[in-house]
Amino acid sequence: MSPNAEDRPTALVVDDEENVADVQALTLQDAYETRVAYGGEEAMAKYDDAVDAVVLDRRMPDLHGDEVLARIRERGDDTVVVMMTAVDPELNILEMEFDDYLTKPVGAETLRGALDRLLDTRREGDPRLAEFFSMVSKLDVLESELPAGELADSEEYGELQARARELGEELEETHPDFEEIVETFREINRGSP
Repeated sequence: MSPNAEDRPTALVVDDEENVADVQALTLQDAYETRVAYGGEEAMAKYDDAVDAVVLDRRMPDLHGDEVLARIRERGDDTVVVMMTAVDPELNILEMEFDDYLTKPVGAETLRGALDRLLDTRREGDPRLAEFFSMVSKLDVLESELPAGELADSEEYGELQARARELGEELEETHPDFEEIVETFREINRGSP
């Protein structure tokens, strides 16, 4: 049975390539109320308190996705933000406050799975889960895209690894199904296919 429109979460899909944004929105429309924006400025105009999740491209000519993300976080919103981009990640993503980072091309099942998992995690009410998955997303994508030597030289990367390990141990003690949750999360391919 399909949920009523008001029971469905709202996702804002942002990409300056109109066909990409439209396909992503179509991918989500069975489970989400969708809004589409073809650039960063339009995204900010369409973003409001009703938006539960944003699928955000990084490289856009009018307003960079990094700036859109920063503006959303400046509002203090806990909206789920999934960066979905063809931009090769660099160590600077360690400082960004996204919930997940998917490298294009991204299949429909992967996108839906990522959004569903993130929104389920938020509904569980333990903000540490969202923090943990954000950290692991950053680690996974960097490990798949950057040379090991570059990562080994990064103090920030080492600190993030240690914090993720520590937080994972805490969560394992308080969430009996934590290993299953992590396994589901790891099934999502964040790096190069």
